[in-house]
Amino acid sequence: MTTSGNLFAALPRALPEELVTVLVERPGVRVERIVSTGQVTPPGEWYDSEQDEWVALLAGAARLRFEGEPAAQTLAPGDWLRIPAHARHRVEWTDPARPTVWLAVHFEG
Repeated sequence: MTTSGNLFAALPRALPEELVTVLVERPGVRVERIVSTGQVTPPGEWYDSEQDEWVALLAGAARLRFEGEPAAQTLAPGDWLRIPAHARHRVEWTDPARPTVWLAVHFEG
């Protein structure tokens, strides 16, 4: 059976926290649509995932910082990153004026 949808459907204009929608989940892999409307990682906190992650920015804008790097990376639509497991990182900024849409794939490296 097939399923389908649109990654830009029902985009909220403002959210109290990021909206994470799991699109596909199977052993060893999870695909998510993440919508940010100005959310950032709280001060002093870092993401530190057990799995590798491939993330693409589809709409909006963001800045992502990796621990030990001097500056955050600015992401625009079409930009993608492969983040190895345990690469500590944080979202420093997402555009508060329009939804930022991410496609994230979590998988065993």
